[in-house]
Amino acid sequence: MTPRVSGRRRPRGGWVASLLRAAGPGAMAALGGDGLRLLSVSRPERQPESTALGGSGPGLCCWVSVFSCLSLACSYVGSLYVWKSELPRDHPAVIKRRFTSVLVVSSLSPLCVLLWRELTGIQPGTSLFTLMGFRLEGIFPAALLPLLLTMILFLGPLMQLSMDCPCDLADGLKVVLAPRSWARCLTDMRWLRNQVIAPLTEELVFRACMLPMLAPCTGLGPAVFTCPLFFGVASFPPEQCGEHLLVCRKGIQVWSLAASPSPAFQFSYTAVFGAYTAFLFIRTGHLIGPVLCHSFCNYMGFPAVCAALEHPQRRPLLAGYALGVGLFLLLLQPLTDPKLYGSLPLCVLLEQAGDSEAPLCS
Repeated sequence: MTPRVSGRRRPRGGWVASLLRAAGPGAMAALGGDGLRLLSVSRPERQPESTALGGSGPGLCCWVSVFSCLSLACSYVGSLYVWKSELPRDHPAVIKRRFTSVLVVSSLSPLCVLLWRELTGIQPGTSLFTLMGFRLEGIFPAALLPLLLTMILFLGPLMQLSMDCPCDLADGLKVVLAPRSWARCLTDMRWLRNQVIAPLTEELVFRACMLPMLAPCTGLGPAVFTCPLFFGVASFPPEQCGEHLLVCRKGIQVWSLAASPSPAFQFSYTAVFGAYTAFLFIRTGHLIGPVLCHSFCNYMGFPAVCAALEHPQRRPLLAGYALGVGLFLLLLQPLTDPKLYGSLPLCVLLEQAGDSEAPLCS
């Protein structure tokens, strides 16, 4: 794939067209139709690659981008295993140690983007934090609409949850709004890992830092599917695999770990999910939407399709699954319309790199 490089484009027509323009209307009239043909057919003169990238060729740009993303992925995953312990991964002591590791790696990950910018010479046209999705413009729709879209996709599992849990809507709202419930969650290390730390750090490293580095090399569309490969590899350790089964106790949802699926299934699921959040990050230009959707998906777990097929109310439940998928596909483009979120930093980056026709930018 041809890398996308920075720099201004030369006007169409090449040196022949330049001579005709310099000669004036008289030369054009003398050549007649041939003059117009030369202006339209002559190939543009290519700009030197070293000038476009500030001294580095596009091949080097892609190599630097891929190596930077691979380094970030390895650093993130490696930080989870620097602590040697015989305790299980859900032990509070293990979780606290891993919190420290991933927070250090995540806080240093923007430095990798700065180094990439210096090595490639690409100028984003926006500040680093804006490029990484930390901005105020359009923040409210960026927080609400992607989460709403994801909840629509999970319409079937949400119906299944309401059918299987004995609590009604009023009891559920009391649990959600009760300060004691939030205080209990904030002291639960597993809840903090699944709902706060993992979504925030993974989206920061694998979306906010990697996508700006990959986009000038591959373009936005391929970057959506390339970036999740690093995320899939990071989620590949077998200890993170698990199929979740729903259990309800006193109106509070609890997830228990059952038989582990194959690593290939785990990799595929995380890669598809990573592509979805990468799409949200590009289309909204914000990090908050992917983080909230990631947290929600961690809460819901993988949809229990097999349990739905054997459910006593199978028909309305499967109808809910189908309706959710259909509405999701129907609303995907309208609810992620870039006009709702203001200027998109990655689109500005590609404009600086000479690509003003990125399909995901409109």
